[in-house]
Amino acid sequence: MFARSARTTLRTFRHIPHPVLRPSQITTRNAHIRFNLPQQGGNYQRFNNRRPFTQLWGNPNFKKVVGVGTAGAVTFYVYNLETVPVSGRRRFNVVSIESEMQLSQQMYEETVRQFHGRILPPNHPTTRRVRRVLERLIPASGLQDLDWEVNVIADNSIKNAFVIPGGKVFVFSGILPICGNDDGLAAVMSHEIAHTVAHHFGERMSSNLLVFVALILGGIALGDVDSVSRVGNTLLDLAYLRPGSRKQESEADYIGLMMMAEACYNPDAAVTLWQRMDAAEKVAVPQFLSTHPTNSRRIEDITKWLPEAREKQQISQCGSEMPKYANEFTRVMSGGFW
Repeated sequence: MFARSARTTLRTFRHIPHPVLRPSQITTRNAHIRFNLPQQGGNYQRFNNRRPFTQLWGNPNFKKVVGVGTAGAVTFYVYNLETVPVSGRRRFNVVSIESEMQLSQQMYEETVRQFHGRILPPNHPTTRRVRRVLERLIPASGLQDLDWEVNVIADNSIKNAFVIPGGKVFVFSGILPICGNDDGLAAVMSHEIAHTVAHHFGERMSSNLLVFVALILGGIALGDVDSVSRVGNTLLDLAYLRPGSRKQESEADYIGLMMMAEACYNPDAAVTLWQRMDAAEKVAVPQFLSTHPTNSRRIEDITKWLPEAREKQQISQCGSEMPKYANEFTRVMSGGFW
């Protein structure tokens, strides 16, 4: 029955005349069927999905906030610029000496805990040797008021030394064969002391703060703090932080060279030190990826500074000018922001 009805319906449908529609009628009768196609030259926005930055930047109040924030940041940056007395380099620094000392005390305690059991006793011959060189360099640094302390870490695999602000010296035993004699040891230690003289610790903290603020402001302006932080952190590290670190290392090379010369150590030992260091290193990191200049660059720079260092050594009374530099640092840094 169902099949028969279907055939009957089909025959009936075949005899129904189909209307012929003119073009004008198609337009009129089907006016309710519309397709929102983009017009030529128009701005098509899929699903009306605007980017967050476009939405924010279209807000006049947001533009004012960005403008005021940028002006404030620039003013803050310029206000906290200072000149490094020895090298004459301009740098941004907002960390006072007092804040630097407080933070360095925490670093000192953590370092002692980290290398507990490997620090040689104060009466060990190696410790006494390092202390003897240090005592000769201190008057040339102008930092006699610090509470100096020598710690030699028994680890021949590490060729390094560092000075925590406040006068806490750490020397790994692995650097001593590279130093050779006391002149080479003085080259290493004067370089590390120079970081304290120039307050590079506070400068690095200030640079990190500057990068943090730049990433936050950039993320807010572009409407995507997470993405800007991920990409921007890498870019700023390569373009700003690492070059800044290399400048500090080169500056410490210069200050340290003048310091050891005025302390009556042979400044030529600094060149041979880096030649031995270069021979001992198996893998060299490309300079743009490193926080330190290449050994060849350091040798080149120190060689260029040697005539000045030799002249200071000849006319020096072992520390006649560096105290003036350090006193100038103290005067400049006493107006720190924090």
